[in-house]
Amino acid sequence: MAACEVDSSPKALVYRGPAACSGCAESVADLLKSSGSKFVVDFAGPNEKIDITTESLQGIDLFAQPGGGDLAPAWEATKKYKDVIRNYVAEGGRYAGFCVGAYLAGPDQGFDLLPSGSSVAREVDQPGSQVPDERDTVIQVDWTFQTGSEKGQKQDGRWVYFQDGAVVKLAADAPGVVLGTYSSNGNVASSVTPFEKGWVGLVGPHPEADQSWYDLVNVTNPDGIKFDIGHDFVDSIMAQPANK
Repeated sequence: MAACEVDSSPKALVYRGPAACSGCAESVADLLKSSGSKFVVDFAGPNEKIDITTESLQGIDLFAQPGGGDLAPAWEATKKYKDVIRNYVAEGGRYAGFCVGAYLAGPDQGFDLLPSGSSVAREVDQPGSQVPDERDTVIQVDWTFQTGSEKGQKQDGRWVYFQDGAVVKLAADAPGVVLGTYSSNGNVASSVTPFEKGWVGLVGPHPEADQSWYDLVNVTNPDGIKFDIGHDFVDSIMAQPANK
C-alpha cells in the first residue's frame, strides 16, 4: 500500500472585505503562498464563505490583515472581530498586518496587539519622512533579513511600494525584533513582537505589491519588483519560538 501523504504546510486566513482595498487580500495571499513557509491560504470576512470566528481560527497558523483605505472606516468594518483576533493571538496565534493591517494592531481604533506603551502612527507625519503626503509611491527601507539565504544580511535603501504607511512606535523596553526601518529617519517600518503566547508582525509599506500595483498608479520601483522583503517578513513571524 502506498503511504498517505500528509500536507504539513502552515495554514493562513487572509481577511477579505470592506476594510481591504481591491486586490490587496489577493496580493497578500500570493505572498504567503510563495514564501518559504508555503502557506495554504483561505479568505475570510463578512462576505466570504468563512467569517472570522473562534472556530474558523482554530488550527490556523497565521491570520493576515491586508492593506486598505483609511483607518476609521477600516476599524468600523473590523472592530467586531477585536476580541476574536486578540484571543487567537493570545492563545499562540500569529498576526501579520500590512499597512492598514498594521494600523489595526494599535491600541486606538485597533485590536490592541502591541507591547505596553507602544503605538502605531502615520509615517508621513513624522519628522524626516521621505514621503510627506498620501500619494502612491515608493519609499526606502533598511532591512535586516532574519530568514532564508540572506539571513543576517542588512540591505540599506531598499525601495518598497508605499501609500500612507504606518510607523511602529515601540516602547523603549518592548521585546521583539525590528526587521526594517525607514531609511530617511530610522523609524520602525516593520517589527515582530510578542502578544501573550502569540506573535504580531507589522509592516508599514507594501512588500506584497506586484507589477499591477505599480502599473495602476504609473510608479516604478528602482530595484525592480522583488518579494524577498515580503517573504522575510512573513517567514520571520513564523520563525519566532512559541511563547509560554
